[in-house]
Amino acid sequence: LDDISDTAAEIAAGDLSQRVSRADDRTEVGRLGTSLNTMLGQIETAFDERQESERALRESEARLRRFVADASHELRTPLAAVQAYAELFERGAKSHPEDLPRLMSNIHKESARMAVLVDDLLLLTRLDQGRPLDESPVDLAAIAADAVEAARAVDPDRPLALESVASVEVPGDRVRLRQIVDNLLANTRIHTPPGTPVEVEVGTEDGVAVLRVVDHGPGLEPEQAAAVFERFYRADPSRARSDGGTGLGLSIVAAIAAAHKGTVAVRPTPGGGATFAVWLPLLPEDVERPPATATL
Repeated sequence: LDDISDTAAEIAAGDLSQRVSRADDRTEVGRLGTSLNTMLGQIETAFDERQESERALRESEARLRRFVADASHELRTPLAAVQAYAELFERGAKSHPEDLPRLMSNIHKESARMAVLVDDLLLLTRLDQGRPLDESPVDLAAIAADAVEAARAVDPDRPLALESVASVEVPGDRVRLRQIVDNLLANTRIHTPPGTPVEVEVGTEDGVAVLRVVDHGPGLEPEQAAAVFERFYRADPSRARSDGGTGLGLSIVAAIAAAHKGTVAVRPTPGGGATFAVWLPLLPEDVERPPATATL
């Protein structure tokens, strides 16, 4: 009993790892010690879980504060530009009608930038909240082919190759999976010199689907690669916001992949450049496929 009392005092002092040493099933006091040890183990586990939950909550709140601050900062720039153009119009464009088309065009461009940023922020918010995505059998190879064709139209001078198997089916949201490929291709246009070759690869490995976008540009330093999927991160801080994107494209890629139970990574391209890879679960064999569309 003295042993139990001493152990209780140490636990009360804050050491939850203490246990009653005289615990066995042969005596009444021993059985009491066993019961106390069981209870103490449960209390320690519950306390550890609460501490972990509080730590995760603090980290979540800190990320939210950073996210709100970054979003406010990003929106402030186009809002200030719109306000400046409007003030220019009020002050002088009335007496110079020839300036009106230019000012209205600039206001439209800045408004479009804000609309894109707000759409990206709303998408990330929905994904953070775990809202369900549409899920149906999707051919990742077909999506990649469509995205490559669109990218060639946007940047016809860039060598863009597609290496894909006939069909790679995954369960998911067709629109969001297409957004993954579009964002990765847009990233190569922004961060590699004009005319830099890019390859898009779609296939399977180790029982999962894999999509790779391989560029041969300047590549990423290790510290850049470690942060490249963070929100509002820009590998080149000197790049102007007007031509450097919102810093959300790759974080959206990571969030959409995670919502599909997938993963993302970036690795150096042999010979120079960066290779972005996305792994997604394959469509199970027992899932009903949509009927093939007949071609006339």
